[in-house]
Amino acid sequence: MSTAEEDRIREKYKRRKPGDSRYSWFNPGHVYMMQERERRVLELLKKSGIESLAEQRILEIGCGQGAWLRDLVRWGAQPDLLTGVDLLSDRVDEARRLCPAGIQIHCGSAASLGFPADVFDIVLQSTVFTSIQEEALKQQVSAEMTRVTRRGGIILWYDFRVNNPQNPDVSGITKREILKLFPGCEIALYSITVAPPLVRRLAPWSWLTCYLAGKVPWLRTHYLGIIRKRER
Repeated sequence: MSTAEEDRIREKYKRRKPGDSRYSWFNPGHVYMMQERERRVLELLKKSGIESLAEQRILEIGCGQGAWLRDLVRWGAQPDLLTGVDLLSDRVDEARRLCPAGIQIHCGSAASLGFPADVFDIVLQSTVFTSIQEEALKQQVSAEMTRVTRRGGIILWYDFRVNNPQNPDVSGITKREILKLFPGCEIALYSITVAPPLVRRLAPWSWLTCYLAGKVPWLRTHYLGIIRKRER
């Protein structure tokens, strides 16, 4: 059953205009942020003991049009071991069109995942919790993510750690909140990604300046993290 909060999220995304130039691969700021994120994600996976994705069963919640799923394939994941779930049917349709054959993509709620417990090696969420305003729904989604992750497996987290003053729909998730959402898990979080509006201004002129800005902690707006489900 759809909740009022999920209906609100659907309506919010319906209002977004397609083809936003901020997310174009011809926008230097977007390219800088995506390449930095890719480098940091792969470094973190390796640091966590994962040096190949070939045998990993991976689920992404809030997969949207499948950008992360396509990245995972490029990084070595096998399409038939990848699954995506999204709340919006039009995004699911687009993801199925764009992603390699073999990837399973479902329309549904991350608060009620139709998978057995302990089945995925990696469960990924990228800026999903940012969009959820209701605390109870956050708790349901985090509980489901933990349930379907195998013991010893990981949840890969990427999301805003601060609010967006220009967008009331974006609510940053603090370290304290993440610890509360995933009790009993081992959690390592790292602040990354310079404030996107600043990167979009700087990147056309100097990537070095973007790099140096990233050394300033209070300019970094996101957490990248590994949340490991304990063996017992």
